[in-house]
Order: sequence, then C-alpha cells, then structure tokens
Amino acid sequence: METARSSVIVAIDGPSGTGKSSTSKAVAAALGLSYLDTGAQYRAITWWMLTNGIDVSNAEEIATAAAKPVIVSGTDPAAPTITVDGEDASGPIRTQEVTSKVSAVSAVPEVRTLITALQRSIAAAATGGIVVEGRDIGTTVLPDADLKIFLTASPEARAARRSGEVKGSDLTATREALIKRDAADSGRKTSPLAKADDAVEVDTTELTLQQVIECVVTLVEGKRVAA
Repeated sequence: METARSSVIVAIDGPSGTGKSSTSKAVAAALGLSYLDTGAQYRAITWWMLTNGIDVSNAEEIATAAAKPVIVSGTDPAAPTITVDGEDASGPIRTQEVTSKVSAVSAVPEVRTLITALQRSIAAAATGGIVVEGRDIGTTVLPDADLKIFLTASPEARAARRSGEVKGSDLTATREALIKRDAADSGRKTSPLAKADDAVEVDTTELTLQQVIECVVTLVEGKRVAA
C-alpha cells in the first residue's frame, strides 16, 4: 500500500519543452504524491501584473506590487488548479503575452522571495510526499529534497514538442524563443535555472514520454526503498 511507504519530496528541474510538466504530473499520480507546478505560480503573478497595469519592464514597480496578489495552487496531479485572488487563472496564464513576460517578472528578487516561500510552505504541508517541478527547485527552493532530477533535451526536440502543443506555431520561431528563455532564466542573478550538483540528469531527446515517466518512477521508488 502506498500509505505504508515513506514520504518523499521530489524536485524536477529543467528548461521548457523537456517534458517536465507531463512527467511530473504522471509520476505524482502513479505514486500517490501531491504535485506542484511552480512555473504556473510565476505565470500567475505575471498575469496579475499585466492585468493590473503594472509596468513589467520596471523592476521597482514589480517589486512594489509583488505581495498584492493571493496565489493558491491545488496539488492534485489529476486536476492541478491555480487561482489568483480567488479567480481561476489556469487558462489566462498560458497566453503568449504571459509567456513572453514571465522571465522578466520572475527575475525580480522580491518576486522570487515571495513565491519561493509559498512553494516551501506547500511542500511542507504535503504529508504524503510531493513532486515539485520548476527551474530552481533542487538548487534553491528545496535543496534538501530526497530526489533531484534535471530533465534536458536538444533545442530541436524541445521546439518540436512545443510546436505540437500550439497549433499553427512556427518551429524555427519556437526554437529561438526557447533558447532566448533559457538564456534569460540561466543568466538571472537570483535563483537561475541550473542543475543541482546532486541531481540525476535525464536527457529526454530520444525518449518517449512514457519512457521518461518510467525512468523517474523507478528513481523515486529506489529512493523510497533506500529511505
């Protein structure tokens, strides 16, 4: 029985298009764990800034407003939810406008401090264990996670996956956007996208989603047995 097994905190990091969200949700569901999409939280605060007239090119303005929105994340992997001030934001946060601005907003230290604290509180409350996905989980948010995984894939594979998700998108433009996002996330001063020293790297370029899921489930189960 799952309840007889030890609680485990799993940190899954990596850039966009590596299969991070699909893998994390599936692994959490398979193992009876909670699930948290930290990227959605940064998208949520970005969406709030845009809809409330905050100049997202002005770091000081972003920092001043950062504590105003109330972001609540549901942790059911079968139906993860996110609300901002009580409003369902799951659709609006996936727009191209939010995607193009989220790196700038999430680079502001005050934003990261607030969201990191929120993420830690959610992980601490997940009594049965949790899979947390993002870009700085293993390095900054949950450095003591029981298992850290860093997903990678070639820019071409990642662009193809993203283009498949968005109808009518241009493969070359998608690839360039991903590379630009990588540079922004990896180069920011506060909690950059990076692989933790003790993370297990999984290259998903040549793997199917199911193969990636099985690989991660095996790693988590191994960690549970060891615990």
